Amino acid sequence: MILGKKFINLMLTSFLIAAVGCAANQVMTQARGVEIIDEKPDKTKCIFLDEVVGTQGNWFTGDFTSLENLVAGARNELRNEAYKLGGNIVYIEDMKNPNAWWSLGTTNTIVLGKVYKCAN
Repeated sequence: MILGKKFINLMLTSFLIAAVGCAANQVMTQARGVEIIDEKPDKTKCIFLDEVVGTQGNWFTGDFTSLENLVAGARNELRNEAYKLGGNIVYIEDMKNPNAWWSLGTTNTIVLGKVYKCAN
């Protein structure tokens, strides 16, 4: 009987962890104004601050998270990191959507960006 309860608790815990993994990373309220672009910004109007990485998903939660949430979560993390650096623009330099070898598809999204502070 105790083994049954432990198994049920383990299954419930696993389900809760998977359910939480399905949602996209949230963007901080202050970071919502950070713009993500796919062309290098004008160097005469912008100052490069640093590189940042945004990620969403992993080997466990990736199969339970939609591709849309994987991408949105990684981009939201870029915005958050750019805001912390004082930037208002993130130029996406590279994006990967790898998968674990046993998965059903994409398990995580990794986005590399360069943060800039640009004049409005």
